[in-house]
Parts: sequence; C-alpha cells; structure tokens
Amino acid sequence: MILSVSRDAEIRDAVPSRRARSRAVPHREMSHLMSYEDLPALTIDVSDGVATVTIDHPPLNLMDAVLLPSLRAFVARVRDDADVRVIVFESADPEFFVAHGDMAYLTDPDALPAATRAAIAAAPGSTVPEGLNILQAMSEEVRSLPQVTIGKLAGFARGAGNEFFMYLDMRFAAIGKSGQGQPESLMGILPGGGGTVNMTRLAGRARTLELILGAELVGAELAERYGLINRALPAAELDSFVDTLARRIAGLRPEVISITKAAVDAVAQPIPRAAYAVENEGLFAAFGDEVTELAHKLLAAGIQTREGERDHERIANSI
Repeated sequence: MILSVSRDAEIRDAVPSRRARSRAVPHREMSHLMSYEDLPALTIDVSDGVATVTIDHPPLNLMDAVLLPSLRAFVARVRDDADVRVIVFESADPEFFVAHGDMAYLTDPDALPAATRAAIAAAPGSTVPEGLNILQAMSEEVRSLPQVTIGKLAGFARGAGNEFFMYLDMRFAAIGKSGQGQPESLMGILPGGGGTVNMTRLAGRARTLELILGAELVGAELAERYGLINRALPAAELDSFVDTLARRIAGLRPEVISITKAAVDAVAQPIPRAAYAVENEGLFAAFGDEVTELAHKLLAAGIQTREGERDHERIANSI
C-alpha cells in the first residue's frame, strides 16, 4: 500500500524505540551544524561527512502522517548542509524498513489529505509541482539532492517503503532477510508514489509489469538480478560494507561528488513530469468504494499487524 494522491483537489496537486529522539553529532565547526532534533520517527547521526538516518517508528515504520513529514523535512534541510556528503537510510526495526503506507489512506477519507498537508507544512520552501502527489514530489526532491544517498535493507520494504528505497542513488540488501514488493495491485490500485516510473527506470518495462501486476515479494538475489539494488550481500556483511563505502565516498573532495553526480545525471534520462502525472491520475481514478471495502477486509485478515506483515502476499492473495 502506498501513500499517494489525495481525494480532494487541494491535496491531489499539491527493539527499544528511540522515536522522536533525532540527534546530530557535530564534526566540523558548530556554526555549520544543521539541526535535525525535532524530526519524529527519525534518529539522525552526522559523523565524518556521513548522515545516518535511522527510521524508528514502531510498530511497523508505516509511511504515515508522522514519518512522511519527517522524511520530507529532513530532505529539505540536508540539501543545504555542507557537513553532509553522504546519507545512509536504514531501519531500527530488524524486520521492517518501511512496511508500506498507512491503510487508513484507503479507509479514512480524511487521513491522506491530513498526511499530505503535514508533509507540505514540514518543508515550506519545497513546492509540490502541479500534477504530482506528495510522494512523487519527494521522489524528485531525494533524487536531486547534491549528496549521495544510500539505502541499507535488512527487512521488508513494500509499497511506499519500496518506493522510497528506489528513490535513492544506491541500494544494498541482505540475502535471506530482505524483501521488496509492490502489493498495490492486490488492493485494487497501483503504486502511485513514483513506483511505476522508478521501477521502470531501474528494472525495465517487462520486469516492472511482472513485479507490479504479479505483486511478488522479491528477495535480495533476485532484486540484484533485476536491477532493483546494487548488490545482494550476506546479512553479516551488509553493515560493514555500506559503512565502508559511505565513509570512502564522504572522504572525497566535495566537488568530486557533485561533479560526478552531475555528469552521471546528464546521461541518465530524467523522469518526465508527464509520466508522474499518468501514474497519479491512474491512482486517483482507482479509488472508490470497492477499494475501501477491500482494505477493510485486508485489515480484518491481519494486514498492518506484525504477524500479518510477515505473510503479507499470502494474506492479500487469499482475500
């Protein structure tokens, strides 16, 4: 399930917990320190040019009205933080990176507009382009960051969680522990937070159709073969590999990072706004009573509980 288009025109366009305990550890002059301490659901450590963003939003790290605004606020602030050259996103939950978007977006007509308004307010200097929903806008905001972004996956990332993971410059996953999926088709909708466009960019048309319409959970090794991640790594090696890579990149001259990203991006085709608009319009058109009824059935069957999310695809296919 993903966070996506609103049902009104205003929004449409537009493990112990350490929740709400974000922190930044200075490593340069105090005058350069950017504050991230007020971002609930995120713990942020900055050291030696690397910002480690730990998603910590029990019980499932849902992309809801708390996590979404915090992520968007962080992206807006870190863009201008000269002390950060690499950003690593990880989860405090050993089983879930981001489970998916809040099912309330399908069952409560007020939930999605409220979450979108909160995300807009969290980054007042970042506009939402016309025709794009809030997650699609964040996709472009993340992809345009001057820093290198790295995702570390050791659990499940479905729906909006996998969509966010695909926004990042590099992605690494643990063999035997990670799972990526877009189960939206089983809910009567499509991945509307940039999922169709970013997956097509990474995996190609045929494999994207397979994964979205087939709604299969993909392990690290298949994800590597399909291009969804850079490398599938043994679970015991994931942390050290990503940490070494991040610190090696952060040790480069800052201008080397920026000119390299600019050169690579000049070759990689940008996602046309029209593609986002088609995705957004398709999602908006899919909403209706049947989707709401199905969402209630899925919740009753155990979706959005820890036990149910461990077996999400089987439950969704059984309804």
